[in-house]
Amino acid sequence: MIDFFIKVQQQIALNLPFVLYHKPQKSKIVGFFQKNDHLFFVNDFKESGFVFAPFNDEQQLIIPLKESVKWEAIIPTIELDEVKNSDFEPHLEGKAAFVAMVQKGIEAIHQGNFDKVVLSRQEKVKVTDFDIVKTFEKLLALYPDAFTYCWFHPKIGLWMGASPERLIKAKQSHYYTTALAGTQPFKHNLHQVIWGDKEKKEQQFVTDSILDNLKAYTSEFNVSSPYTYRAGNLVHIKTDIEGVLKRKFNLKELVSVLHPTPAICGLPKEAAKSFILANENYERTYYTGYLGELNCKGDYVNKPKSHLFVNLRCMQLQIDASHEISHAYLYMGCGITAESQPEKEWEESVNKSLTMKRVLLG
Repeated sequence: MIDFFIKVQQQIALNLPFVLYHKPQKSKIVGFFQKNDHLFFVNDFKESGFVFAPFNDEQQLIIPLKESVKWEAIIPTIELDEVKNSDFEPHLEGKAAFVAMVQKGIEAIHQGNFDKVVLSRQEKVKVTDFDIVKTFEKLLALYPDAFTYCWFHPKIGLWMGASPERLIKAKQSHYYTTALAGTQPFKHNLHQVIWGDKEKKEQQFVTDSILDNLKAYTSEFNVSSPYTYRAGNLVHIKTDIEGVLKRKFNLKELVSVLHPTPAICGLPKEAAKSFILANENYERTYYTGYLGELNCKGDYVNKPKSHLFVNLRCMQLQIDASHEISHAYLYMGCGITAESQPEKEWEESVNKSLTMKRVLLG
């Protein structure tokens, strides 16, 4: 494990791209260490490597397997001091603008422009004595059930995150995806979590939309009942969806149908997306994009598979002229429906910000 993180430090010193990642409930970390600083892009989704794609319709980046050294290591045992949500001071800057934007979204829903829209905000946090390896170790320890990652390219920047949401897992004619919506702080017991009508309706929106978008490609669905899912200090409503494709597998087509999902954009997709781009007043870039393995061989079989996640609960680290990291940009979004209350949506965004604050400031 020490050798693994020495490799990370060497890559940083050489200013070369790399990614570290850990899939939910797996025992190992995987690293792709690119051998040059070239920017590679996905063309037809037949490439093999680690894809990093933005929210909007732009080019998808890839760290190609053939241009990289791949390393794997078992996750180390890491002990952390307990951190409580109450340890963090509430950040109120931008609250009025966010609340006003949410109110505008609710009014647009009542006017019939769309049924749901996911609105987000960006928060800047000062960082001191930042250490990539130690921060990634914290991510692993705090969020073992999430897709945790650290992605760097000298021409793009440094991103880290712990996503609770799968976009798609695909191999041969089968695929697996997730409908995720509703958020509240985790308290003591999953079985005691109570969901209101607003959250249940939002979850049903997401599930129905995914099924409707995929039905033209799918010969058979298997859909779980909604259940409460814990992601760190938050809980969500989750539905697992499995499908069998009607015809020859086309990952590019399938991803374009799914992304952006109703859980990070809204319904109908194009109307919600237009509202987001016109009203959020910042560029999401890779927040609410997707990332993960593209056509990589599995542990026990030699056939390639893809496993992509939505880039949620993430942060972008700002690197200054002296190559020090001085600030982090955190990203939080909330699903807005006709029943939404702007003040409660603000509180939800504050709760979501704690995911990365526990890593940075805990």
